[in-house]
Amino acid sequence: MPIGQISANGHRCLGTAAAVVVAAFIGATDPAAADFRLCNNTGSRVGIAIGYKDSEGWTTEGWWNLSARSCETLVKGQLVARYYYVYAVDYDRGGEWSGKAFMCTRDKEFTIRGIEDCLARGYDRTGFFEVDTTEQRSWTVQLTESTEQAPQQPLPQYTPPPGALPAPPKQTK
Repeated sequence: MPIGQISANGHRCLGTAAAVVVAAFIGATDPAAADFRLCNNTGSRVGIAIGYKDSEGWTTEGWWNLSARSCETLVKGQLVARYYYVYAVDYDRGGEWSGKAFMCTRDKEFTIRGIEDCLARGYDRTGFFEVDTTEQRSWTVQLTESTEQAPQQPLPQYTPPPGALPAPPKQTK
């Protein structure tokens, strides 16, 4: 069963240092299983939001609340996209797992269509990190603390194809 790992280099973490490990589980015991899962391998409770593009456009969904050392299926069945975007926040120690793909979120449970004009539409604008499932049937993201062992050899950086995700608007002060 091949397993790939990616550290969270370049991802901003506040309060507590954190890392992300991504693992593809291919050929699991149930050949019909096809899920996108997230495991919280930290000692804290975390909140999870995901984003993806399907045939109708961009969608963000949240919140899944995961207790310490637990897993949750975020997308059941056939994965609708190759790329998923994840944002997670550490409720107990502070900090977050984030990235440069900005999408809409809100404080309460949500499903939001579209990633444009988040603030104007009354939502928060949040940076998600990208997960490339390489079109596998099943995929698991594992959140870990940076004090845990990092991968021995980092994987090459992936640059998404043009148009995969719109560039965020430029900020002015």
